[in-house]
Amino acid sequence: ESTSIPFSVMLVVPLGILGTLLAATMRGLPNDVYFKVGLIAIIGLSAKNAILIIEFAKDLQAQGKSLYEATLEAVHLRFRPIIMTSLAFILGVLPLVLANGAGSASQRAIGTGVMGGMIAATVLAVFLVPVFFVVVRKIFKGSERQRKMYAHELEQNDAN
Repeated sequence: ESTSIPFSVMLVVPLGILGTLLAATMRGLPNDVYFKVGLIAIIGLSAKNAILIIEFAKDLQAQGKSLYEATLEAVHLRFRPIIMTSLAFILGVLPLVLANGAGSASQRAIGTGVMGGMIAATVLAVFLVPVFFVVVRKIFKGSERQRKMYAHELEQNDAN
């Protein structure tokens, strides 16, 4: 496969971590096991959003579009699904953020970290994933053999 795709995804993960750290710090929450569970969840979710854009951009580029065209079209195609799934997730953890009563400290800790991380990962990733992908793709262009092989696979899938 390609080294540019995983590397582009790894560049996005700190965006979610930054949001988690900021949210927990702003609410004065400790760096405990609940914070760490939230971090693990955000690492996966921010990577998922990046993969959605990057895979589409890679496929469009293999179909013959320029790097910039493929990246912009991928962002346009995946923008709504990313926003909708992220918004559903953020609203889903809102009761945890606002919890009170027995066990509410752990619920607030996980909810705050995950909500802050998801907001940051979504807002920043929509703008920065395309930039990261273009920069990384310029550095790691990939071999001609990879491009031909991938184009051949796409043709076979289209024929089926």
